[in-house]
Amino acid sequence: MKAIVIHQHGSPEVLKFEDAPVPAIRANEVLVRVRACALNHLDLWVRRGLPNVAIPLPHIPGSDISGEIAEIGADVTTVRAGQKVVLAPGVSCGKCAACIAGLDNRCRKFSNLGYIIDGGDAEFVRCPEVNCLPYPENLSFEEAASVPLVFQTAWHMLITRAQLQPGEDVLILGAGSGVGSAAIQIAAMFGARIIATAGNEAKLEKARQLGAHHLVNHKTQKISDEVRRITGKKGVEVVIEHVGTATWDQSIASLAPAGRLVTCGATTGYDAKIDLRFLFSRQLSLLGSYMGTKAELSSVMKLVASGHLRPVLDRTFPLAECADAHRYLEAGEQFGKVVLVV
Repeated sequence: MKAIVIHQHGSPEVLKFEDAPVPAIRANEVLVRVRACALNHLDLWVRRGLPNVAIPLPHIPGSDISGEIAEIGADVTTVRAGQKVVLAPGVSCGKCAACIAGLDNRCRKFSNLGYIIDGGDAEFVRCPEVNCLPYPENLSFEEAASVPLVFQTAWHMLITRAQLQPGEDVLILGAGSGVGSAAIQIAAMFGARIIATAGNEAKLEKARQLGAHHLVNHKTQKISDEVRRITGKKGVEVVIEHVGTATWDQSIASLAPAGRLVTCGATTGYDAKIDLRFLFSRQLSLLGSYMGTKAELSSVMKLVASGHLRPVLDRTFPLAECADAHRYLEAGEQFGKVVLVV
């Protein structure tokens, strides 16, 4: 098969479009003919290399996958060859206490397709049977591949971790990102008042179309000042943070008393600091969030299939042009998902 293979970490030039063996499946696995694979910032980190994370090389990246089942293992009973599927990106052991409780994103062996194990930037990918989700027939393969990781992450952040309540004020950083565009839709569906940030007017207008009520251009406006103005100096009950050190201080300053900040990433750096006096005196909550459970993703997929949530597709690239897709994502000009067509 043709695949994008990383033999060493580095710039986009290390993404090689070359021949690779078709994966051999185990009894509880399926082989999927990939039709589309969406990019995430995780792909950029995997390509560059992560401190203290040993990614086996050579490696095939790609976490967000849609396609058709080409082959099933001997013990597979819930899906059939030829069936269209979207794949849950998270892979866990399925046996530990966390997995049995349905908290698979807390499994000590939890990983993503395309992270420690080979992913979907290829013509074929193997994955456990349990990762196969019903295909939303109202979407193209490219749109379907744009759903799992970002919507699952945004749902887990807003609903499970922050426990967003109707009518609350929520600040969503980076409206043009996959997580940001998903979070706006979810928060709108739950009746929140949404303040969204982006770096240009075109992105802000798209955020408004998704459901944002107030817009902040982080390049020309100070986020916390605008939040205070919009909320009558109160601040927001929830901040959805995934940018990192570039916005951390502004995110903290935007919180109302007893507000909750939820973070799932550190795109601009991880060495954030906080004044502990501010933390305890205002009774703030800082919450980490990592991916989400398969049950949460199942709920998301039902809402996508019914049209209540919809992926935002920015641009597609042929698989062979994966390096150009990485450069485009790194430039940060996209609104929504960048997808490789296989």
